[in-house]
Amino acid sequence: MAETTADIHRAGGPSAIAAIREDYLAQARRKRVYSTVLVALFAAMMAAGFDMAEARNAGGFLSGLHRVFDFPAELLAEAWDKRAGLPAAMATYFPALVETLNIAAVSTLVGALLAGGLSLMATPGLAPWPRLIPAVRRLMDLCRAMPEVVIALMLIFVLGGGPVPAMIAICFHTVGALGKLFAEVNENADPRPVEGLASTGAGWGQRMGLAVLPQVAPNWLSYALLRFEINVRASAILGFVGAGGIGYELKIAIGWGQGRYDAAAAVFLLLFLSIVAIDQGSGWLRNRLVTGD
Repeated sequence: MAETTADIHRAGGPSAIAAIREDYLAQARRKRVYSTVLVALFAAMMAAGFDMAEARNAGGFLSGLHRVFDFPAELLAEAWDKRAGLPAAMATYFPALVETLNIAAVSTLVGALLAGGLSLMATPGLAPWPRLIPAVRRLMDLCRAMPEVVIALMLIFVLGGGPVPAMIAICFHTVGALGKLFAEVNENADPRPVEGLASTGAGWGQRMGLAVLPQVAPNWLSYALLRFEINVRASAILGFVGAGGIGYELKIAIGWGQGRYDAAAAVFLLLFLSIVAIDQGSGWLRNRLVTGD
């Protein structure tokens, strides 16, 4: 540090230090101005969005705010009164939970396989057809931009209700989400093994399978497990639009109204416990894959 200061003094003396200090202060002021503008824009957008939501809400948000806890209170009170029957109700809805897990597992597996192939074709330096990289990236953008609910509603109109529309909808979105993450992982892969195999005359598939996949597989699996957690929640939500699974049972249970809230509580409890178990299990497995501990 002393040598650096001495060098500065020899180069320009105190005037150089003052110029550096002024430049630093000017950058700091610009950052503060930009941050203030961004915060003000964010606050304005929040206020405008809330005002629009309040104007378009049928009952009025503020006027109904005091009743926000009425439904949870009624559900919990009825579930507590009928707590002896909760285990039997949870056993009744367990097959629907298995269906939800199957939807999430199949859509994650198929989506991850497709995303892996697309990510390799969208990574500069690895793609077999570099000119198609922008087209492949736009395809993945399209997959991410389409919400699962919209895709599921369109497929339900064509195929009818059930787990198949939910699986296709979640798989479609998974391809776009994992494809982008996988491509970012691919960009950090060491190119030297690829170049070494290419010098021996190895084909594109051999280079990817022997030089790239061993490097990226742990991170790919980690992202796929994280996506599986997200897809379990998504498959439960899609049940509300008739796509099967435990979400459909939850919709029916809530629709029964007061007097059958114990069934809704059983579904809530079953879904909560399963998501916690999946979150803990996949988190542990991700740590093992990435760190080896």
